[in-house]
Amino acid sequence: MSDFTFRRRVFLASVSTGFTSYVFAEVESSQGGEYKWGHYMVSIADCRRRIQIEFFLGTARARRQSLAKIDRLLEVLTKFRLALLKEAHLIAECEREGKRVRIKAVTRKPAG
Repeated sequence: MSDFTFRRRVFLASVSTGFTSYVFAEVESSQGGEYKWGHYMVSIADCRRRIQIEFFLGTARARRQSLAKIDRLLEVLTKFRLALLKEAHLIAECEREGKRVRIKAVTRKPAG
């Protein structure tokens, strides 16, 4: 059986919702640096979909890339949270003020 230095699954919604969204993160022990082929994975799932992101540490280059990958992921998620929070506050404020705004059309900027 593998030895994990970090292994955690967290459900992302309260039990009362019945939703099964979760994040599951695993860091297998390198046995003091001697075993470099371990399992380093983050899984994110909602009710029907699941993605797995692997962070290979077997080579010096892979370690640099994996650490950069988790840093970028955390940076994007942090910025996403801030944008989501801002929009949630704007929506709540609009509801409090009883505004009924009709949006004719939303113009989207091309991705790029």
